[in-house]
Amino acid sequence: MKQTGKDIAPRRYVVIFVLMCLVGLYILGKALYTMLPPESDYWKEVGRNSKTATIPASRGNILSCDRQVLSGTVPKYALYMDFAVHDPDSSIEAKTRAFRDSAFRVDLDSIAQGLARIFPDRDADWFRERLLKGKARGKYSWRIYPKLATYVQYRACKELPFLRESMYRSGFHADEMLLRLKPYGGLASRTIGELFNDTSSRPKCGLEMSYDSILRGKPGSKHFIVMRNRRVPIVDVQAENGHDLLTTIDINIQDFADRTLRRKLKEELVNGEIGVAIVMEVKTGDVKAIVNLSRAQDGEYYEMDNHAIYDLWEPGSTFKTASIMVALEDGKIDLNKTVDCAPGIVNMHGRNMKDHNWHRGGYGTLKVEDILGQSSNIGVSKIIDEAYSSNPAAYVDGLHREGVGIPLNLPFHNAPSPRVPHPLSKERYWSKTDLPWMSIGYVTMLPPISTLTFYNAIANGGKMVKPRFVKAELKDGMVLREFPTEVIKERICKPSTLKDIQYCLEHVVSGGLGRKAGNGGRLFKVSGKTGTAQFSENGSYAGRKYMVSFCGYFPSDDPKYSCIVCIKKQGLPASGGGQCGPVFSEISQYIMSRDSMRSAIAAADTNSVFVPEVTKGSKRRAEAIIEGMGLSDKHVEIADADTVPLNKVPDVTGMGVKDAVYTLQQRGLRVRINGCGEIIKQDIAPGTIATKGRTINLTASPKNR
Repeated sequence: MKQTGKDIAPRRYVVIFVLMCLVGLYILGKALYTMLPPESDYWKEVGRNSKTATIPASRGNILSCDRQVLSGTVPKYALYMDFAVHDPDSSIEAKTRAFRDSAFRVDLDSIAQGLARIFPDRDADWFRERLLKGKARGKYSWRIYPKLATYVQYRACKELPFLRESMYRSGFHADEMLLRLKPYGGLASRTIGELFNDTSSRPKCGLEMSYDSILRGKPGSKHFIVMRNRRVPIVDVQAENGHDLLTTIDINIQDFADRTLRRKLKEELVNGEIGVAIVMEVKTGDVKAIVNLSRAQDGEYYEMDNHAIYDLWEPGSTFKTASIMVALEDGKIDLNKTVDCAPGIVNMHGRNMKDHNWHRGGYGTLKVEDILGQSSNIGVSKIIDEAYSSNPAAYVDGLHREGVGIPLNLPFHNAPSPRVPHPLSKERYWSKTDLPWMSIGYVTMLPPISTLTFYNAIANGGKMVKPRFVKAELKDGMVLREFPTEVIKERICKPSTLKDIQYCLEHVVSGGLGRKAGNGGRLFKVSGKTGTAQFSENGSYAGRKYMVSFCGYFPSDDPKYSCIVCIKKQGLPASGGGQCGPVFSEISQYIMSRDSMRSAIAAADTNSVFVPEVTKGSKRRAEAIIEGMGLSDKHVEIADADTVPLNKVPDVTGMGVKDAVYTLQQRGLRVRINGCGEIIKQDIAPGTIATKGRTINLTASPKNR
């Protein structure tokens, strides 16, 4: 009898029902099986072996103003080998053990030789013994190399015989760690900041600490279970990576200022112990460079402390500008005021006040502009003592009115505030000698950044702005939040007072002790003030240590940048104009030539233009700078690194740090730098094929001239 469609349909449902019942019975049986020994014992062991771990968030990068990485997170790898084999299925365990034993025995020498090529600090015999030792002990996660490997090295290991197999067959695996590295070595290191160690996310100082909440991100979590001899990770919460910081630092200016100051510190007549240089953009307060160099026991200079922010020093003669400004503002003097500074030494309230030429009879009678130009201690102290001896509080109030001593509240942990003692304060006894000595830069204690902020306000038409180190918070290159320029004081003095002070500061460079800070008027005008102060340690000046400085701005007619250079040194000669002025001059000329200030350069005498020595680097970039300096018609030797093919490692010895990093990163190389200044050594020979991601180690040292 022929079956109809109505008869077939019920049979299909029956078949489906039976299949579903069988599947259900299988699941119930499997569940029951896992609840009974020996399977239940296995799963209990799996539960006991389950481990939880934190998934670290990738810390955000700290970037220069043109978005080059100043401090960034890179992965490193700890390399392990599992020599123990365990599986609840005895047949699978036996097969895995047999494969590992035979393959390991056959490929041992090839593995050891390959690892020695990848990690040349260990030879093949060392790796062979290390592997055999782990094999003999039958250990899980046996460390086969004591140091951390780069990603390129890890991938090279995965190409070796036996190790190229999956981790479940060979047992070879790696744990990733995120390290914090600075591609430009020590440049601005103390300002950028550090972590307590390379693998820690705990900040130690600098911007790393101040903006930790932005940089660190949020860690995630995961747990591991061991199943069938496999360590399986299971992510519970995904990590949220940190955001980037866009700083104001210009790595080109930073590099140049670092090399220039370092070279000056090493001069025989300077022999400096500490050197500080800060460059600030006048309108915005953006700190374009901040150099902090300290001499170590080996005689070289390193960034070990942030002297520019944390050191409170008696500013010396750079403070005289503020004193004269108070007297001008209060109408106590005008620029026609004259002071008799002869014979170069006078008694003030029982103490001798001297000018530096006292042994030659002093300066005689000086006008206000020459008092600042020649940095006369007697001239300034007489003006202030005569005007304010009956009411010293009015003088100190005038300093505060100008913004001297105002806490800057900079983004650095525990940064100290300036100390400008007040006569009415009970914290300190006020003596009659305090007023004249305060007027010439003693008694008060200021960090270099505070002195620069005051001079920057003079350059900025009287508006005092807070030094800015960070411009924006970024995520995936997009601006999430901006940090605008903050105004501390809209006006530090009357326009007429400001005009008089600006005139005096220009005169200091054009006709006073600050001549070496300028360029003879050939290129552009410079304004500023020299400073020389005997350094006090433990309340005594007996050590004959000096802090010399020059603080000013350029170009005088339309200020773009302000800068301070400070050097702490032992013994004489000690001259702010003679020793810090040349550093200021070189930095200002570099910045102005780089910014192609053609209108100023066009006025220069072409017959007396200084023709610079150009170190090896990018010919294209060097020619652009030479043209910007108006020297395109001069014969300038330029060694070119651009001609080296991009697939080969160039010779970067003789270059500055910035050019070397740029040249090598063009070829896909990772750069690690020891030191600052001129490159004197590289560990990969020129002409070697440039392998993308490979690390090249450079040694830098300041250029001796």
